[in-house]
Amino acid sequence: MEREPGSMDRAVSPNGRQRRFRMVPVRYLLPNMITLLALCSGVTAIRFAFEERYELAVASVMLAVILDAVDGRLARFLKGTSRFGAELDSLADFVNFGVAPAILLYVWSLNSLRTLGWVICLVLAICCALRLARFNVALDDPNKPAWANRFFTGAPAPAGAGLALLPFYLGFLGIIDEGHGWALFIGPYVVGVALLMVSRVPTFSGKHMGRIRGDMVLPVLGLGVLAVVMLISYPWEFLSIVSLAYLALIPISIRSHRRLSAAEPEHAPDPNPPAS
Repeated sequence: MEREPGSMDRAVSPNGRQRRFRMVPVRYLLPNMITLLALCSGVTAIRFAFEERYELAVASVMLAVILDAVDGRLARFLKGTSRFGAELDSLADFVNFGVAPAILLYVWSLNSLRTLGWVICLVLAICCALRLARFNVALDDPNKPAWANRFFTGAPAPAGAGLALLPFYLGFLGIIDEGHGWALFIGPYVVGVALLMVSRVPTFSGKHMGRIRGDMVLPVLGLGVLAVVMLISYPWEFLSIVSLAYLALIPISIRSHRRLSAAEPEHAPDPNPPAS
């Protein structure tokens, strides 16, 4: 028997009543599938760390960063954003950018500090969780000015993970020795990255970049292709430069944020204040 177009699938419950299953558009599924792939990549990085395959472990975290950047943009492009997807994305980000980097750092270096090293890893994971929770709450702020969308409050979780793994990049390049010998320096650095994530320091955001001028299309495309080529050909050199450049841009983002905040007109008093 043919079904009418747009009809819903039906099933019979144990009490004999019919239940209706709402049809879910495919555009809602694709971003969530990419989020789950990112989660698989982050968890696989933990496996590689225990197998002492550290380059593959770090590469898996970086793959999770790329997939995290893709899923949100794909959801907005397909108009497939949902509350479920947002919650799933936050949970995956906590594992990929909080738990996985913390375990990688502990296995590679910080375990030589014993309990102190584990506490440092806990601080990184906890700060990542707090940063994600604060970000989700800030999305509902109706008083946030439009210019504030150009900035994050603190380092976002993917950037925090990338910065926390900087000792790995330098180790793979031979600039520093294997992780255990540098644990006393790596530990304070990781704590600093963790505090940067939960700080109020404004950092530049690329999520709300508007359109670019027509004469800048080719240069931007060229830089994008060059970045991909460098990432594939010289991954650790490229990631080291990007991490150091990100840290160097923080003072510039602070000045830019202060300038825009000072230029913002003060809010006019509410003509109809609530009754006491």
